[in-house]
Amino acid sequence: MSPQNRRRRGGHGAGEHEDGSERWLLTYADMITLLLALFIVLWAISSVNISQYTELKGSLAQAFSGKVLAGSPGIIEGGSAPLQPQGTQVENVQANSSSLPTPSSISESLRSEIAASSAQAEADDLRRVQHAVEAAARALGLARSLRTSIDERGLVIRLLTDKVLFDSGQADLKSRSLPLVHGIARILATDGLPNPVRVEGNTDNVPISSAVFHSNWELSAARATAVLTDLIAGGVPERRLSVTGYADQHPVASNATPSGRALNRRVEIVVLRVHPQPR
Repeated sequence: MSPQNRRRRGGHGAGEHEDGSERWLLTYADMITLLLALFIVLWAISSVNISQYTELKGSLAQAFSGKVLAGSPGIIEGGSAPLQPQGTQVENVQANSSSLPTPSSISESLRSEIAASSAQAEADDLRRVQHAVEAAARALGLARSLRTSIDERGLVIRLLTDKVLFDSGQADLKSRSLPLVHGIARILATDGLPNPVRVEGNTDNVPISSAVFHSNWELSAARATAVLTDLIAGGVPERRLSVTGYADQHPVASNATPSGRALNRRVEIVVLRVHPQPR
């Protein structure tokens, strides 16, 4: 074969190689075919069966209105009507948003219930301690020198000072009173009640001025401190205790008579409330 013919054949081969580079047309044609098939499918599913759509619409309307008619087609074919007789109206379960409790009102109601329950339990504990203290005073023959009550402060144990706790103008506990104070301390220390305890000293309005006490303020505070010291010795934790003196500022009776002044000369052991009573 001559060189010229070989060049011609080589040139023809190069032309065939250029024709092969147009194979992307096959991929393009495949893509067009797939798009056509997709459009045909979309068109097919867009055709709505009017009768089936009507049945579905009716079933949904019955379900959401709460009324099911016997024999009417349901969403799930073959099922019996759940409500009888025909046209029975189901109670409207649609919630009225204005009547529903809000989370804040629920939490407030729950807090109120817990507070009321805690206050009631505390009141029961205070009455239990009250009865125990009264029993201890009766056993020692000092029931007439002690009064108990429960008020807004808590349990108030009132000890009259005359002839029981102190001599006139003094702040040293008499030996006769020690069993009673120790008994009260033992009850407060072992009854399981964690409430704080405040010891309050009170006097009558007769002024005092001595080498030890220059006023009724000092006398009342010293007497309350003496009782507090014996409560600590009886086992009451110091962290629960506090002391105050009121002098003649909180009378419980008239200072115009000797009997009234005798009632005002007192020391009160107050088991304070932790949970206020609901109003």
